Amino acid sequence: MTSNPFIMTNAAKAVIDPEAMVHNIQVMRRQAPHSNVMTVVKSDGYGHGLVSVATTLAPYSDAFGVARIEEALTLRQAGINLPIVLLEGFYEADELPLLVEHQLTATVHCDEQVTMLTHAALSEPLPVWLKVDSGMHRLGFQPEQVPEALAALKACDNVAPDIGFLSHFGCADEMDNPITQAQIDTFTKVTEGLPGERSLAASSGTLFWPQSHFDWVRPGICLYGISSRIELTGEQLGLKPAMRLTSRVMAVRKLKAGEPVGYGARWRTERDTLIGVIAIGYGDGYPRLAPDGTPVWLNGREVPLAGRVSMDMITVDLGPDATDKVGDEAVLWGPELPVERIARLVDTIGYELVCQVTGRVPRQYLTINSDQRAAG
Repeated sequence: MTSNPFIMTNAAKAVIDPEAMVHNIQVMRRQAPHSNVMTVVKSDGYGHGLVSVATTLAPYSDAFGVARIEEALTLRQAGINLPIVLLEGFYEADELPLLVEHQLTATVHCDEQVTMLTHAALSEPLPVWLKVDSGMHRLGFQPEQVPEALAALKACDNVAPDIGFLSHFGCADEMDNPITQAQIDTFTKVTEGLPGERSLAASSGTLFWPQSHFDWVRPGICLYGISSRIELTGEQLGLKPAMRLTSRVMAVRKLKAGEPVGYGARWRTERDTLIGVIAIGYGDGYPRLAPDGTPVWLNGREVPLAGRVSMDMITVDLGPDATDKVGDEAVLWGPELPVERIARLVDTIGYELVCQVTGRVPRQYLTINSDQRAAG
């Protein structure tokens, strides 16, 4: 029986390339050859699939970093045995026995967490990183508070003896911003002479600030082939995009000059033309704020968005002589069309776009070849 070209189950999909992620982590390792790598897989592996990303990158990682305990437990349930660091630490004292049970490492960033640790009844000590506020002023102990916090942790029987020091940059993607060097200087001064490993650099620090590498680097967004600097693409940094977000043309409409398209009639045809309707919208995570002209890759060329993004559909101007047809694949971002370009047009960052691809978009994982895995 001939298949019906108008029936497109799961037209939108995110194709994930594990070879690209392996390439990217190797790039980051070369950037910091003397540092351990804590692979950051929070927010469902930046939208790429937590367990699949971790499974792919485990052979090239020394630890994993996550934001929430639920992410850590998911990794443990999937058989990930590497150290896992909770970068936000814990929120309730009730979580502490779970951290011990599953051999997790906590970041401690406030007095309340120190108090919870002090009064907990744990079966064995918990490894921790002490977070230093080196100048971002989001989480962490102020430099002058570090000695007291460190002393309290060292005096606590529930804390393992080897306490690390961790901080986070606020402006490392801005090469001319003096705050970054000031943070490096502050972190260095606060931790100088103290036993314990140190970690400061995330993606931008790893790529652009070698003096921040210390014992551990914590690459995140660059592992997925996306630049941490808004003005650059991952490709310009030698990275390979790991996500290719695609869908399919579900209709081709012939319109006369002056006809409106989409909600609010924001866009009108300037000439007789063909409009393509593509099965993806903000319900899938494609940004509703995308302006007219935002490019979509279709049949070897870029075609411009024409009209407002709907929940389930977008419309593009194919041009009067187009030969595109129902069922043709459209690429919203990927190797052909960097996600950083789309992000700039909607005044956001690539991080947000890949993280907000919704659950109704299936992730399809390509197979990594044995030569690529062996090259690691």
